[in-house]
Amino acid sequence: MYSLIARFILIYTIMELKDKVAVITGSTGALGSELTLALARAGCHCVCHYHDNKQKADQLVTGIKALGRDAVAIKADLTKEPQIDALFESAGSLIPPRILVNSASVFPRTPLCDITSDQARSVLGLNLIACILTAKAFAKAVKQASNDTDAPLAKIINISDTAAIKPWKNYSLYCASKAGLTGATKSLAKELAPEILVNALAPGIATWPDDTPAEDKKRQLSFIPANRFAKMEEITAALIFLSQNDYMTGQTLAVDGGRSI
Repeated sequence: MYSLIARFILIYTIMELKDKVAVITGSTGALGSELTLALARAGCHCVCHYHDNKQKADQLVTGIKALGRDAVAIKADLTKEPQIDALFESAGSLIPPRILVNSASVFPRTPLCDITSDQARSVLGLNLIACILTAKAFAKAVKQASNDTDAPLAKIINISDTAAIKPWKNYSLYCASKAGLTGATKSLAKELAPEILVNALAPGIATWPDDTPAEDKKRQLSFIPANRFAKMEEITAALIFLSQNDYMTGQTLAVDGGRSI
């Protein structure tokens, strides 16, 4: 009997997102691609944003279509507002969107002595300002399509980081950008309610840059009460939860094994 109930809940959960359109920025990243596929498996059609990696974006679209969902890959530089607007205009039949996942970001190691004003503008421009401007374009697209009072809620999910709560040494620009994103999430949640719910997902460590020293991995593990790194499916499950929940806004959901406590 419990197995039957579990199956019913799973089917109902998937059906909630069926045929909703999701826009995912940074969809070709290690995390972004997994988030995109998770939404597709849950029934979403996907607008897959990319900056440079057209090959991976095209592969992602092929994989999504194999799942029976529609998808399109669109190139854009999110630090340029006209290209953000063009991202939504170019989605064509996959508009109006109902979900926006702000996943695009850079993760530079920036000791204070090496920081330049250009680098600061670059990191904050993509990790924070672009998320706000993408939310602006998304909200406009939702509003234009929501003349029906029974239109479903729309969702914005900003991909933050535990570094917004527990900052790391030598990553001041990155940590500042993610802390700023937490503040923006709360402010946008107030401004866009009740039609659009805005939350953030703060994942723990699931992937590493290729050049990460073993001693750094060991050190980070020592800070995690769960005593292990995240599984990608644990992070994607949290994304699906935020996409489905209709009574949660302005929150940051940490999936980090306790790293942020």
